[in-house]
Amino acid sequence: MPTATCKAVLFDIDGTLVDTNFLHVDAWLRACADVGHPVDAWRVHRAIGMDSSKLLGTLLDEHADRLGDAVKERHAEHYAAQRERMRRFAGSQELLRELADRGLQVVLATSAPQQEYDMVIEVLAPGDSVSEVTTAEDVEAAKPAPDVIEVALKKAGVSADEAVMVGDAAWDAESCARAGVRCIGVLSGGYGASELRDAGAVAVYDDVAEVLRRLDESPIFSA
Repeated sequence: MPTATCKAVLFDIDGTLVDTNFLHVDAWLRACADVGHPVDAWRVHRAIGMDSSKLLGTLLDEHADRLGDAVKERHAEHYAAQRERMRRFAGSQELLRELADRGLQVVLATSAPQQEYDMVIEVLAPGDSVSEVTTAEDVEAAKPAPDVIEVALKKAGVSADEAVMVGDAAWDAESCARAGVRCIGVLSGGYGASELRDAGAVAVYDDVAEVLRRLDESPIFSA
């Protein structure tokens, strides 16, 4: 068995381990329409994974201060209503378990609000393979700011060069670059391979199932 290049593997959840990105898109679309400010779906998708204040600024422009709170509230309601449509990606549980069995810390590094986190963690059902988690309560600014990554590193008790992160969005790769952490990109969130690489990803795979299949040659185990 090859030697690991890190001590901890950080994971984004939405779009990486659980198939929720496009449920978020739908919920934001409905929320914006509810307040009389319809937006294009592609614009919503491009903002998924971004800090919520930045996302609202992107979607609502100069109306963000006036409509932002109402849109966030309606998004939460529409998203929760889609709980039965949430599913974990193939290989998610198995990858987390394999990493834990090989002695690596598995950290879920997300800035999701607690209510959303509770739903996706129920779907993911990672068991005891996860050692640490972050949520919105742990950070002041979400991705692309490095706060989530830095808090995850602190909780794991490792330095930036002792960690690798797996994420699906350019925001994941950008926040990792700012924190000095290597990022593995996956295409399951809807971003292209070139976008992820341009944002700083050191390797790109279709999904976590492919990361698991090619684990020994991935940046987690291959320098």
